[in-house]
Amino acid sequence: MIHVTRTIVIDESEIQEQFIRASGPGGQNVNKVSTAVQLRFDAANSPALPDDVRQRLFKLAGRRMTDEGILIIEAQRFRTQSRNRDDARVKLCELIRQAAQPPKPRYKTQPTKASQKRRLESKQQRGDIKRSRKAPVNAE
Repeated sequence: MIHVTRTIVIDESEIQEQFIRASGPGGQNVNKVSTAVQLRFDAANSPALPDDVRQRLFKLAGRRMTDEGILIIEAQRFRTQSRNRDDARVKLCELIRQAAQPPKPRYKTQPTKASQKRRLESKQQRGDIKRSRKAPVNAE
């Protein structure tokens, strides 16, 4: 069991891990050993996620989420499988924690009189500058 928040607990069986070859530096070791981890989590069908968290997770995940609702996280920062595995799980937990926080409600605000006045004055100044660039009209 992976404890994400006090209310969200993910069962180990919901996570699939596959070890792949890492890209980047590492010499001959990179070509021989599969140390990178590709973690797959079926967010669309997970009973651990409430609906509102699931919807926010879909938005937060971006291209890491497939059309079927499977979240794919790759970790290849470290040179060992176990550390990359832990890193991928931490990334998953952090993403779900972010999705678990409800967005702050947005309150409508009115611009202050002073800010409205400043805005209009700056627009007036900009117009004056542009007007002064015109060639004078010859009255003949």
